[in-house]
Amino acid sequence: MSGAGRGATPGADASEPATPQDPDPAVNPAAEPETGAPPAGETADAADAAGAAASAGPAGTGTGAGTKTRRRRRKRSFWREFPILVAIALILAVLIKTYAIQAFWIPSGSMENTLEINDRVLVNKIVYHTRPIHRGDIIVFNGDGSWDPGPVATNGNVFQQFANGFSSMFGFGHPGDILIKRVIGLPGDRVACCDAQGQVTVNGVPLTEQSYLYPGDSPSVQRFNIVVPPGRLWVMGDHRLVSDDSRDHMGDPGGGTVPESAVIGRAFVIIWPVSRWRILPIPATFQQPKLNAAASAGAGTGAGTADAAQTAALLSARLQPSGPALPLSLGFAGALPLTWLQRRVRLRITGRRKAGRDPGDPGHSRGPA
Repeated sequence: MSGAGRGATPGADASEPATPQDPDPAVNPAAEPETGAPPAGETADAADAAGAAASAGPAGTGTGAGTKTRRRRRKRSFWREFPILVAIALILAVLIKTYAIQAFWIPSGSMENTLEINDRVLVNKIVYHTRPIHRGDIIVFNGDGSWDPGPVATNGNVFQQFANGFSSMFGFGHPGDILIKRVIGLPGDRVACCDAQGQVTVNGVPLTEQSYLYPGDSPSVQRFNIVVPPGRLWVMGDHRLVSDDSRDHMGDPGGGTVPESAVIGRAFVIIWPVSRWRILPIPATFQQPKLNAAASAGAGTGAGTADAAQTAALLSARLQPSGPALPLSLGFAGALPLTWLQRRVRLRITGRRKAGRDPGDPGHSRGPA
């Protein structure tokens, strides 16, 4: 019996092998494989998708385990960044204290009432790199070598200044004999006392000093007449009766003047106590145009010196550097944005490197599955 009326069985007719046709899934969906196994080229993508779905949790909200992992990573990242933050803050603090701004406190009354005992002042160390010293400025300077025995103080080069600033930040090193006074005469000025009205004169121009002199003080009870040598300054305190200043050191090197190289900076603001906060301006009397007239030639030195009892009572307003709290605070304030910025840059560079090595990056073609 022929097989025409029966279903074909495999191998029924060896002379005419069967040629199965590829089923069209669109026409016959039942022809798809029943195992549901993905094609070989999609295995990696399916595994990645499954892993992402497992970590994402329901509705893409993230699982508790994923959140804890991210928190641990952020915590580890913070402790890695903390030493960098401290190092940057310390370097900035030393730079600020050494080259920009430093705080000092006033231990005596020789600058009263402009500066009172226990006032804290900020000293600008940059200003004299941008303009010359002016008459009427309140300057902080090192008295070593001018009013005290020893070599004349200088600020040194930038590396020496940084080393000194770093050591003094923690109480090491020798800060020197730091003093604060008001500049009365510049190099070449003739400074004298007193005229017929009892006023101090500069280049023959009388100074009206009532706005800053201690109430009841006269401009000076000592007489002097000196031409300020080149590169030096004549300085006086505002509390003239008790101030140990240029008048009392006319027998010292420089005739009582101090070298400009010893100037640390200009006191420009009182920062503490809060009730005393104010800017320290140049008094109007020093703005007189006639003061800039050429100084007379020659030098005459006055004699008048205080008696022994008065000399013993004089105050030199030796300053003490304030603690490191202010420069450290400024250092941390500057270190925070710098640390954040370097972290962002570092993470961006790291991300780009990882993206370049990732074969699944959309910017790279994938190899055959």
